[in-house]
Parts: sequence; structure tokens; C-alpha cells
Amino acid sequence: MSEQQEQWAAGDAVRRAVLSDAHVDRSAAAATDFTAPFQDLVTRYAWGEVWTRPGLDRRTRSAITLTALVARGHWDELVLHVGAARRNGLSVAEIQEVLLQSAVYLGVPAANHAFALAQRELARLEAEEVGA
Repeated sequence: MSEQQEQWAAGDAVRRAVLSDAHVDRSAAAATDFTAPFQDLVTRYAWGEVWTRPGLDRRTRSAITLTALVARGHWDELVLHVGAARRNGLSVAEIQEVLLQSAVYLGVPAANHAFALAQRELARLEAEEVGA
């Protein structure tokens, strides 16, 4: 197996663990000839190279990711990563603290929107758990 193939396999495993098999399968199914190279890059580099590094655990990486997504206003990705943060072991209270910290450094309007999105996603995840 080549180094790129190893990175892709490691990235795919982490991506599935963090975002869920269902999300990764949907992304793969939606890939086109145009977007496939981007999916490959994300899987190999973001997930296979960065998320697999030993310097930070997944909980910490999730907290950082939530903050970065609020900072940049990447709201769809924020919703996705709220679920990822829960899968990586962050409690609802810890997610709340990340968003409160974001309000101080990134602004109240951004944090206000992040809280609304996170609350909806956490309620959806809780309903999913109750129904399971």
C-alpha cells in the first residue's frame, strides 16, 4: 500500500469515527468527477494527516474545530461538528462552554447563531438516542 493509500485509509477510519459512517457514505455517494479530488484531499490530509496526529486528542480537536467554525461562520459544518464533538466525548455542558468562550472572543452575534444551531442539533441527537 502506498503512503497516500495509507493516509486515505487512516483518514477514512477517523472521518467515519468522528462524523459517522452515514455522513461519509452520503459524501462519497454525492461525489462527482469534479468533486472527487476534493473528497480525496479532505480524507487524506484533514483526516488522515491532521486528525491522526498524536499531539491532541479528538475531544480537544473537536473543541478547536467548533471554535474555528463559529469564527468563520461555517454554520452547516458547525451543525455537523456538534454531533462529532458528542461522538468524541464532549458533553453538552462542554459544548456550551466552547460556545460561551466563542462569544467573548468572536462576538455575541456569531455565538448567538451558534447556540441556536447547536441547541437544535443536540435536541435532534437526543431524540435519535431516545428513539434508538
